[in-house]
Amino acid sequence: MRDDGGDCTKFVDTGSSMPRSKLGNITHSDPNMSATIHGEVFSIRNSSASAAAHGFFDPNRLSCEGSPMTMSPWNNTSAFNKTEWTPFEENAPQNGLIGSLVREEGHIYSLAAIKDILYTGSDSKNIRVWKDLKEFSGFKSSSGLVKAIIILGEKIFTGHQDGKIRVWKVSPKNPSIHKRSGTLPTLKDIFKSSIKPSNYVQVRNHRTALWIKHSDAVSCLSFNEDHTLLYSASWDRTFKVWRLSDSKCLESISAHDDAVNSVVASSEATVFTGSADGTVKVWKREQRGKSIKHNMLQTLLKQDCAVTALAVNPSGSVLYCGSSDGVVNFWEREKQLSHGGVLKGHKLAVLCLSSAGNLVFSGSADKTICVWRREGTIHTCLSVLSGHNGPVKCLAVEEDRERSKPGDQRWVVYSGSLDKSVKVWSVSELAPDVNHMAVMQQEHYQQMPSCSD
Repeated sequence: MRDDGGDCTKFVDTGSSMPRSKLGNITHSDPNMSATIHGEVFSIRNSSASAAAHGFFDPNRLSCEGSPMTMSPWNNTSAFNKTEWTPFEENAPQNGLIGSLVREEGHIYSLAAIKDILYTGSDSKNIRVWKDLKEFSGFKSSSGLVKAIIILGEKIFTGHQDGKIRVWKVSPKNPSIHKRSGTLPTLKDIFKSSIKPSNYVQVRNHRTALWIKHSDAVSCLSFNEDHTLLYSASWDRTFKVWRLSDSKCLESISAHDDAVNSVVASSEATVFTGSADGTVKVWKREQRGKSIKHNMLQTLLKQDCAVTALAVNPSGSVLYCGSSDGVVNFWEREKQLSHGGVLKGHKLAVLCLSSAGNLVFSGSADKTICVWRREGTIHTCLSVLSGHNGPVKCLAVEEDRERSKPGDQRWVVYSGSLDKSVKVWSVSELAPDVNHMAVMQQEHYQQMPSCSD
């Protein structure tokens, strides 16, 4: 983070993990979205949010020098010189845009929200902190683009491009101050492991590395159900298991044949992983004395398209999987993870998923967010949120305690995009006009791409 006081330009856009390869029929690493969508024509489908969208960019300027996004068609610097926020309105639309945060900084790849606090991470190595939708503070990692953020109490865990997981703690005396309290793996464990040759494993390009260290970018982080374990997924094709009480790496699982883009720990000691190799796998955690072992139970999906995002609904009864073909598959836990169907609402890759209440949110390279409501096994598209000028890379959802009413549960949805903005949406679980949505769904379900398109 630049320690330049108030001399900042316009907020941050955020992003989550993207497929390292197989995005459609293109094989490119995560940061280079330009190869994926170059030449595509994106028509913004209007929602009630469209008129409020912010889209003032200078196409002749590039963002941070050295950013892996410098060749992206959305790599445009904002014309504003200060953090800008469009405030909430008392009569916010049922499902629509209620504000935007923009800051001129490196591309944002991650975000996490808890109550009135929002964290965003970027390739400038900065983690920005927003409170009540105003810039509150920030802190800077020593190296490594910030690809994942997850919060546990007063601790913030960040996953980085350099393969490390950094741990930060909020100061009890001053909540605006965040200090680094550790790194996973710890230096002590690295030193102890490095002594034994058996602790080295072969990684890419015939190199060797300690098994407790990720040898490529950390793409995703997830806690287990009782928050005693942390799972980290990586482009090095593994996911690792960390015991939070002493920061030890308990296990490293060679899970896939390509980059692992998502890991989600669920109830009943179950873990799901999704990969650029096109598979979704189910793992079962077993306690063997003091040791922990994860065994693969089954492969839920095997396809040519990259698996780009996973999410489990709050009760743990449904698993959702987004793919580079724009489709969301889902499986029902109560039916032994039988395939429940597909949600077709996007024309390009699904890049992020989130679930809250009875709703599921899917963000896409087509610049939109689909809002789905689940009733039993039936999913209905309530809204398509339009307003971003670039791919939607990450999502976070918090309950809107101020505006929720009996019979009208509302959520605040944060979306980060390569257009360098974080947009804030008000979303209700109530269904809008059925006839209007039927027309909208018909428009979106036409001309769906296939994996080979």
